[in-house]
Amino acid sequence: METTQPLFSCHILAIPYPGRGHINPLMNLCKLIATTSKPNHLLQISFIVTEEWFSFLKSEPKPDNIQFQTIPNVIPSEKDRSKDLLGFVEAVYTKMEAPIDSILDGLPKPNVILADSLLPWAVGIGERRNIPVASFWTMSATVFSILHHHQLLLANGHFEVNLAEQGEELVNYIPGITPICVKDLPPVFHCKYREMLHLILEVVLQLVNKAQYALFTTIEPLESQVIEALQAEIPVPIFTVGPTIPYMDTELNTNKPSPNYLLWLDDQPKDSVLYISQGSFLSVSNTQLDEIIAGVHSSGVRTFWVARETSSLLITDGIGKRGIVVPWCDQLRVLCHPSVGGFWSHCGWNSTKEGVFAGVPFLTFPIVADQFTNSKQIVEDWKIGWRVNKESENLVKRDEIALLVQSFMDLDSYHGREMRKRAMGIRNIFQEAIEGGAIQANIYKFIQDISQGPRQ
Repeated sequence: METTQPLFSCHILAIPYPGRGHINPLMNLCKLIATTSKPNHLLQISFIVTEEWFSFLKSEPKPDNIQFQTIPNVIPSEKDRSKDLLGFVEAVYTKMEAPIDSILDGLPKPNVILADSLLPWAVGIGERRNIPVASFWTMSATVFSILHHHQLLLANGHFEVNLAEQGEELVNYIPGITPICVKDLPPVFHCKYREMLHLILEVVLQLVNKAQYALFTTIEPLESQVIEALQAEIPVPIFTVGPTIPYMDTELNTNKPSPNYLLWLDDQPKDSVLYISQGSFLSVSNTQLDEIIAGVHSSGVRTFWVARETSSLLITDGIGKRGIVVPWCDQLRVLCHPSVGGFWSHCGWNSTKEGVFAGVPFLTFPIVADQFTNSKQIVEDWKIGWRVNKESENLVKRDEIALLVQSFMDLDSYHGREMRKRAMGIRNIFQEAIEGGAIQANIYKFIQDISQGPRQ
């Protein structure tokens, strides 16, 4: 007699932190969840954003079972976020909870609240309504572990330090993490953003003590020792849900007409172009930008720049005919283009994963937050990049930049060849995790778990 599988009904409430570097990975995960679910799952995802963010996102393609829910613009505009970062963060922490809580009154009760870890009040909503919370960590597992072990930093005199005096000291006592210089720790421990430290540590404590699931945006082979150490220490089930970058969209877009910047890349020799992007949020000083433009121009290397309107004219005038400047591009498609041979990056975690996925080596120029730790992983742990700004507070001069870029893009040098081999090796590890089904298996296990009712 033929048996039928039980029918699972699952509703996920997804709440991203309101920033591009957080919304994109959570939406990418939701798309994977929506397509990973089995035919016997009736799965619905409610994705909550402000009205402003809905205006940015509404035209982007997504599966039909992902539906936007909006709250009023109770926080400062995305366009003004960088002017007062601490004020923006405080608004997110104090203004968003109430309208999101109200939305739940008009929706079917979710099986889980899938919330960015930087929204600690989401755990409170879950507790009040008896809904499990899955904490979605958008930085590396390594950065989480450093923050989680802040008491070890305190015990060893590496908490709130003076970089001029202790920046080169080694931190070699955090479980699962290779030795790391104090200067490469997240700068909430030692710089002007130290005032945000208590907020970040609260986030980590909420994930460890009150969330029912922890979702890390990585693949296990990339940070295996860190993941293993965390699994042994914290009581929350950990799911590694993959890079949460838009690799599925890249595959789907291959039949679309190519934008002009891809046509320009088509005309360049293989591995000849240095792709330069300093991220979508905070950027370098004008003085440092002048040195970068002059140095890159002097190198004679072909360049593809992504720059804001305020900088694009300056860059266009400075790079001559061997480059192109655009205000925005499909970064993953560009990095995967055969003519791109290197990535000058601020080392945000999303950009780091996209560069690794594409198999290109890095020139690292971190600016803030987790970027210094990511740069260290790229250069020292994975050995697929070189640092540009070895001392974060010092100006890097144009002559130094020119020589570095020339050497980095020299495809015939021994060090360049070996670095590119390692980059392709890590790319293959990423591809195996995606194509071999490990990521999908983890996501399906998560769906099964949340479909079976609240975790006690």
